[in-house]
Amino acid sequence: MRNHWFGPLVASAILAAVTSGAAAAPPTAGEQAIEYRHSVYHVIAWNVGPMNEMIKGKIPYDPATFAKHAARVAMMTPMLLEGFPPDSNIAGKTHAKPGVWTDRATFENLLKKLETRSATLADVAKGGDLAKVKPAFNDLLQACKDCHEKFREKDED
Repeated sequence: MRNHWFGPLVASAILAAVTSGAAAAPPTAGEQAIEYRHSVYHVIAWNVGPMNEMIKGKIPYDPATFAKHAARVAMMTPMLLEGFPPDSNIAGKTHAKPGVWTDRATFENLLKKLETRSATLADVAKGGDLAKVKPAFNDLLQACKDCHEKFREKDED
């Protein structure tokens, strides 16, 4: 015996899934910018993590892998600034402090410092000398910290 209710049930489920997506408002330009910059930061973090583990001796130092991660970070950091347009200061959707927009010169200088230090790290990492890589990596982390302390809200626990 066939279940005559199964076909309409499946059709209803598909229709509900399709229309629920259509009913949602598209993200604003500011929301898209937040999503963009979060994505860039995630890629940076994905690459900084293994480098940090190597620097701390938690995993073996592999010069080629370290250099690959450093090159990726150097490629990503110049992409950050465009993710902070004026309309992307949306409460509840960003960890950025208002100073990003009200003290723009300082913010941009800190991002430029991050770009410079990430490029330096990538260059130094090509040589593979851990004794030279460590201070360049620590300089990169300090640039991250300097910006986060001034322009990023603390995560809530």
